[in-house]
Amino acid sequence: MATTADIRNGLCIKFKSGLYVIIDFQHVKPGKGPAFVRTKLKNLMTGKVIDNTFSSGHKIEPVRVERRQHQYSYTDDFGLNFMDTNTWESVNLPVDMVENADLMKEGEMVEILFHAEEERALLCELAAHVTLEVTYTEPGVKGDTATNATKPATMETGAEIQVPLFINQGDKIKVDTRTRSYVERVKE
Repeated sequence: MATTADIRNGLCIKFKSGLYVIIDFQHVKPGKGPAFVRTKLKNLMTGKVIDNTFSSGHKIEPVRVERRQHQYSYTDDFGLNFMDTNTWESVNLPVDMVENADLMKEGEMVEILFHAEEERALLCELAAHVTLEVTYTEPGVKGDTATNATKPATMETGAEIQVPLFINQGDKIKVDTRTRSYVERVKE
């Protein structure tokens, strides 16, 4: 059993009969009254983020989790299939467990969070940025780069991203997987 003094970002805890990961926390010691810890918790099953305040010294129940590197192999009727590059074991996850799954292409490395005691997959995280090729977008107009205007572009994986007007079909771009936004054009 741990206390609020052990809270840190990325800690997985059992809270209100669910598994939550701490996204952000702040120790607060007001001039009047007892100290407390303000936290943002993300439910690992639903993905919902909640705010919670723990009083100082409150007991929390940490859960032992392991992060393992896996490689995306393919998608079938049962979901997304990943392979552990160390043991060659295959892991099948439902599509809704992987946020922004349409940004993954075959061979992409991901990090899967496993509940250590139950050997159950809890969460799948993509790399922060991926490089994708634009398969379709309207042609850009020369000289129209002064504004922050964007246009839709279809990526090689089928995902649709908003890109600047100067991006053309066949360009490779870097995409932020957390916000689904254009980062930069990749030069070859």
